[in-house]
Amino acid sequence: MTLYIGREASKLWKRICAETTTEINLLIENWKYLLAGLVFQYIHGLAARGVHYLHRPGPTLQDLGFILLPELGQDKAYISETLFSFIFLSFVLWSFHPFILKSKKIYTVLLWCRVLAFLVVSQILRIITFYSTQLPGPNYHCREGSKLARLPRPQSVLEVLLINFPRGVVYGCGDLIFSSHMIFTLVFVLTYQKYGTRRFIKQFAWLLAIVQSFLIVASRKHYTVDVVVAWYTVNLVVFFIDKKLPELPDRNSGSSPLLLPVSTKDKDGRTKEENHKLLNGNSDPSDWRPRTQVNGKIMEDGNGVHVDSAMNGA
Repeated sequence: MTLYIGREASKLWKRICAETTTEINLLIENWKYLLAGLVFQYIHGLAARGVHYLHRPGPTLQDLGFILLPELGQDKAYISETLFSFIFLSFVLWSFHPFILKSKKIYTVLLWCRVLAFLVVSQILRIITFYSTQLPGPNYHCREGSKLARLPRPQSVLEVLLINFPRGVVYGCGDLIFSSHMIFTLVFVLTYQKYGTRRFIKQFAWLLAIVQSFLIVASRKHYTVDVVVAWYTVNLVVFFIDKKLPELPDRNSGSSPLLLPVSTKDKDGRTKEENHKLLNGNSDPSDWRPRTQVNGKIMEDGNGVHVDSAMNGA
């Protein structure tokens, strides 16, 4: 038993080391994209903080979701955040599963480059939207009479740049259309829908996205329109951006090398076609004809022309 555990532990460690080496190489090639996506997360938070200074509390707008769904109340508002945290952490853990599990359909670095691209485009559209019109926030801390509903003018630029994290993010107002929680949720679910392998988890993920939508409205964090707009906007963004991005290398085939090149060209500048020519010994791709070898001499097949003219009785 001890021998078996030790052998499996050794295999797991080798798998983690090999995967780490692969991902580090990919990270060296793609770190700029990851860094840009992470920096934009801060910019998005800064924009949400900025619109809070413009927010003016007022009567809660008439909303169909508020009429149909009972209000959870402040004491149960954590349910929505708990579900979102579960979805977020589950996706992060899944994205790193190739380091441990044998099923390796994705490269973690390339997957997150893709996810961040979806998030950035969706968040740009969101920033444009909520700066266009500021609606009175339906959340409890955004209503008239709450000290957090209006932010006093900042005393310094540093106060704005620090965005009072994380309190300033949790208790923001004015960044309504469309829901940021739904952006992350739908991007994660759509990504797993494409690259995940478990059908029941895909179905469960869509169910959680629907439940998350209802909980956001029931906790009065957003109007129903914020959730509805997020559903079709994020789906359209992922649909169109996904077509523009290069597809992830397929790791299912056993012939795939451990580290596939991201670009269509190898590092030495030769294309795959050129490599094919080198492997076949041909200098012209139109001249890929089968060759036969007779007495150590190579001759063309099918036309009777000898490479060495002295072959017949020389």
